[in-house]
Amino acid sequence: MTRDPYNRPVRNLFAGPAHAGTLTDGVSIIVEDQGVRVELSARAEQGQLAAMRFRVWGCPHLIAATEWACDHYEAGPVQALEVFPAARIMEYLAVPTEKTGRILVLEDAIQALGRSLAS
Repeated sequence: MTRDPYNRPVRNLFAGPAHAGTLTDGVSIIVEDQGVRVELSARAEQGQLAAMRFRVWGCPHLIAATEWACDHYEAGPVQALEVFPAARIMEYLAVPTEKTGRILVLEDAIQALGRSLAS
């Protein structure tokens, strides 16, 4: 018997990513590394993230983590993008340690988006 590599939160976030897509009226960034690509777009109003969207080319863990991050940050302050809870995400989604680099690509993308929105 083979153990399922994806826990329930991964399956739920992967199956119904509410933030998938692109905002045409926002700031967009693309980060490619570790064999994956993360595109994030966001619109900010008065220092608050009014909307966030993503497109990811990667594994279900990375797609789920990006959906989680968009949901986590959306409606919060732009400044919150400076802090990325990588360990918390990895634990919640049961991301294998060999995929740590992919989660760090997401961290780079989140922080790059924050810098773009702040400038």
